[in-house]
Amino acid sequence: MGCVFSLPEDRLAAAERAAPMQENSFIEKMKKTNRNVIVFYGSQTGTAEEFATRLVKDAQRYGIKGMVADPEEYDMSELPRLTEVVNSLAVFCMATYGEGEPTDNAQGFYDWMQVTDVSLEGVHFSVFGLGNKTYDHYNAMGKYTDRRLAELGATQIFDLGLGDDDGNLEEDFISWKAQFWPAVCAFFGVQPTQEECSVRQFELVVHNDIDLNEVYTGEVGCLKSFQVQKPPFDAKNPYLAEVTVNRKLNQGGSRHLMHLQLDISGSKIRYDAGDHVAVYPVNDVSLVNRLGERLGIDLDTVITLKNLDEEASKKHPFPCPTTYRTALTHYLDITNPLHTNVLFELSQYASDSEERERMCRMSSSSSEGKALYHSWVVESERNILAVLEDLPSLNPPVDYLCELLPRLQARYYSIASSAKVHPTSIHICAVVLDYTTKTGRVFKGVATNWLKNKVKTEGGPWPTVPIYVRKSQFRLPFKASNPVIMIGPGTGIAPFMGFLQERAWQKQQGNETGETVLYFGCRHKNEDFIYQEELEEFKKAGVLTQLHVAFSRDQEHKVYVQHLLKQNKEHLWKLIHSNNAHIYVCGDARNMARDVHEAFHEIAEEAGGLTHTQAVDYFQRLMTKGRYSQDVWS
Repeated sequence: MGCVFSLPEDRLAAAERAAPMQENSFIEKMKKTNRNVIVFYGSQTGTAEEFATRLVKDAQRYGIKGMVADPEEYDMSELPRLTEVVNSLAVFCMATYGEGEPTDNAQGFYDWMQVTDVSLEGVHFSVFGLGNKTYDHYNAMGKYTDRRLAELGATQIFDLGLGDDDGNLEEDFISWKAQFWPAVCAFFGVQPTQEECSVRQFELVVHNDIDLNEVYTGEVGCLKSFQVQKPPFDAKNPYLAEVTVNRKLNQGGSRHLMHLQLDISGSKIRYDAGDHVAVYPVNDVSLVNRLGERLGIDLDTVITLKNLDEEASKKHPFPCPTTYRTALTHYLDITNPLHTNVLFELSQYASDSEERERMCRMSSSSSEGKALYHSWVVESERNILAVLEDLPSLNPPVDYLCELLPRLQARYYSIASSAKVHPTSIHICAVVLDYTTKTGRVFKGVATNWLKNKVKTEGGPWPTVPIYVRKSQFRLPFKASNPVIMIGPGTGIAPFMGFLQERAWQKQQGNETGETVLYFGCRHKNEDFIYQEELEEFKKAGVLTQLHVAFSRDQEHKVYVQHLLKQNKEHLWKLIHSNNAHIYVCGDARNMARDVHEAFHEIAEEAGGLTHTQAVDYFQRLMTKGRYSQDVWS
């Protein structure tokens, strides 16, 4: 996303129509409520939204009134009108999703930026991007927003911030924020203060006499939406899919790799091989109970957290009214390491001065504070329960804790099936996360451990999980005759099971299918060669023309997929350079995807006679053309 791409005509028309169709005017809202700072967020996992909320909360400490805004809910073509608001400032917290794409809620804003030629002269802005350096298009959305607004004539009041989730996103944000606020204070002509104070955003309402039919029990959007299911199903209205198959894939070893099949018959949900399925998980019941005991509360108390700002678009931090138990089980993230802002806000409730000072130091932007936070919280993976257990004098009000903790987010999985073959089910392939942290505590992945236990009991109903489908650009070539090269170690094989099913279907339809090559990697042949039978069947049927498996630990020297790629360099180069092959990589972004990328550079140099610079450019062009696709995570 380093340049302004041209949009297809339908997208272009939609982008031009999108703004007038929006009813909400953020300009009128800012005028009506006397606000001069607006913080827009492009968020897929909730972090950018959380950062935006923290910035608006910080603004109050300087006597500046701000508002958080979802660009999907407003008419973004109003940006030039920001000059009507005296001393106005627009801040953008923009996450990059996948391979340099905007998040779902920022897609319309991105489309508008591409097609508009309005003047933003007199508009003041600043951008903080959220990205991951292991991806090729690092922070593409933040960089594009920053550059495009400047091209349209807007004035940047502070440098673009780039947060790296592969490093320490929280630390990057704090460092940027520490310099951002003095620049903002200079812009507004207000005096920066060294004193930080706690600012409540929500007030607690306890319901002693309420109809339980009015209480949320885990629904993401509408009340009772899990009891009465109505399409269309999306992020705010997930479908409760029955888990009809849940089997362990691996034969041995300490890990648990699983294959699940989710029934979507009657849901009208459509998907393509390569898409992602989002699953809304539930926190571990024992963890929630332990939190309730440590805080000394009745988890079944029915509450509402009501926004103190009556004009705010977000009335509650999560669906209300609900119980503390439901909030901590379904709505709040209680397993990830605690963020610095939560440590700072909670520090006032530590009665021991040493513990309080330590919490304040860890939430500061000083190098000592950052180092302490990194070692005590990040590396030690201390979640809220671990912090409460290790700081015995800390006793915060539970309602404030519920206000501060981030939302529990949906988990995305590459779909391991093809709708051409399985139109009424979606398949998932995942590894269960379960290990011991540096503090000796057992960490269990929220979604994978919850899914692992989704097994039908004798005489009981099928277990269900709330899901929706997110479209992806990870697609088989339009022409079935194009060769495909697939690289997916471990659970990275997931989308390729869908691809192989689709190639088999295409073959059955009488279509000519090109060479289909798979490079798969696992630790031991006898332990975790998952889908071995299925892959051998595909090979026997002539669907899979070549299967190369790297068993990394079955010999003295470790062998990975990139090593096998280089062993077959001549054939691969011919497929890529002469036969128009499409390359697909799925799995770990931090190591595998980078190593595979470098292996292809070497193949181009050794088999194709290219220089290193030419090889890099060659594969960059393949990415631009959609012939080198990645579905990776870190």
